[in-house]
Amino acid sequence: MIPVGLWRALLVGAGGFAGAIARYLVGAAVTRAPLGFPWATFLVNATGCLAIGFLAVVADERGALGPEARLFWIAGVLGGYTTFSAFGYETILLARGGDHALAAANVFGQVTVGLLAVWTGAWLARSIT
Repeated sequence: MIPVGLWRALLVGAGGFAGAIARYLVGAAVTRAPLGFPWATFLVNATGCLAIGFLAVVADERGALGPEARLFWIAGVLGGYTTFSAFGYETILLARGGDHALAAANVFGQVTVGLLAVWTGAWLARSIT
């Protein structure tokens, strides 16, 4: 018998594997389109947000997605496909709960800190070479 915590981690990992492959395939297909704008990332983020919105209603409002399926699809597949969907979903939850200031802080903070972290990581890598 597999311990519950390990089983849940395996569900997320298997879903993440599938989501990462889906992201690669979408990116490979879209990369053939005219460049100049990151269309592949844009499409992955948009479709991931669409999927998490759909699955959240199925899971939370209709109860049609059990805890293990939720781990596989939402944390695993969509987590491997794009974490932007989780960011969007969590921001909407904050706003829907009336925490508009927290929702705005989440948007501003995640985008600002994320961009600064990318810049800092690049700066660090350039500094040690």
